Amino acid sequence: MLGHLDVMHITAGLFVGVMVGLTGVGGGSLMTPLLVLMFGVNAKTAVGTDLLFAAVTKTVGSTVHGWRDTVDWRIFRRLAAGSIPAALLSVAALQGLGEIGAKAEHVIIVFLGCMLILTAFAALFQKRLVRLARRGGSRHDPRALLPTVLLGAFIGVAVSISSVGAGAIGVTALLMLYPNLPVSRIVGTDIVHAVPLALVAGSGHWLYGDVDPVLLISLLIGSIPGVIVGSLLSSRAPDHLLRPALAAVLLFSGLKLLTS
Repeated sequence: MLGHLDVMHITAGLFVGVMVGLTGVGGGSLMTPLLVLMFGVNAKTAVGTDLLFAAVTKTVGSTVHGWRDTVDWRIFRRLAAGSIPAALLSVAALQGLGEIGAKAEHVIIVFLGCMLILTAFAALFQKRLVRLARRGGSRHDPRALLPTVLLGAFIGVAVSISSVGAGAIGVTALLMLYPNLPVSRIVGTDIVHAVPLALVAGSGHWLYGDVDPVLLISLLIGSIPGVIVGSLLSSRAPDHLLRPALAAVLLFSGLKLLTS
């Protein structure tokens, strides 16, 4: 028999899975604050568990995008060149802080709060920002090389510390850097890039004991069917209502973390 808490975790996984399927906004933006604020999970454990949770769920999405050929492997390599080294360094630095007291917890909470607020604005104003980028004309690939590697490094740091950054923020930035690429190709590239990044960062947290395997399994039991249901309903979902509502939840969660 599943305990009461396990049922609650499965329900949380289901909710996050449906929202990810409907909106495409990364699970970390919803799952990590949910675990910290509602379930009282230690911040480092919440981030570590959520990273492996994201790696498993996004592997399914990556397979679909790879099969549909909606991945730009050149952009993927540029992002990974910045994100993977940054992720490794960030996890090591976080553990170093953890050894000298509760500083790591404080860093995660503050960073997570700021990233949630940034994600809220990215989700809300994504279409306007992309329109502005397209009005400015196309960007040649050589000029986008360094910004893409730097974007990857930023995402690597952000995801390793807070598990947030590879969803709405990453997609919005890529759409501005590559305004002439189809949105489906940008989203596909971002999802595929998130898998090795989450695996590397999540494995680092696992090595340091920051992952709860029972919690991880409970979340996955709910999220996998949730992602499928959300994806099937996404074409019928009222995006003009969902995005502002999601942005409001993220903004509230971010402010709550920063003021708690």
